[in-house]
Amino acid sequence: MATVPGQLIWEIVKKNNSFLVKEFGRGTQSVEFSRESNNLYNLNSYKFSGLANKKTVTIQPAGKDQSVLLATTKTKKQNKPAALVHKSILKKDFRRTAKAVQNQVADNYYRPDLKKAALARLSAVSRSLRVAKSGAKKRNRQAVRK
Repeated sequence: MATVPGQLIWEIVKKNNSFLVKEFGRGTQSVEFSRESNNLYNLNSYKFSGLANKKTVTIQPAGKDQSVLLATTKTKKQNKPAALVHKSILKKDFRRTAKAVQNQVADNYYRPDLKKAALARLSAVSRSLRVAKSGAKKRNRQAVRK
């Protein structure tokens, strides 16, 4: 089976697919988002599309703990969906996890154009996984004005 070029796939799916979400802003200005899993910024564009690109990056929370799932697609397994994705779970602190994501995405020449988007998604995911500290609130030490 011959593989179809990504540009052709994008021309077919850019205006109409099941992941497309259209939102209207001020006046007649509209923004198109995408809910596909391999889209880092959730924007409907060729650069971030997980449908049209062979090399994609996904960053998601991995479980109940502070771990993050980094998934990349294998380019030579496009016809085998079960073996298509390479998943790795990162359980380190944020700085080491960010370094690992940067190494995997940009420094290994996988998709260097997605480095900024991958680090932004990692920051948002790790911020959402943070647990608020419980306990008594600290009192304000400033004098109360009357």
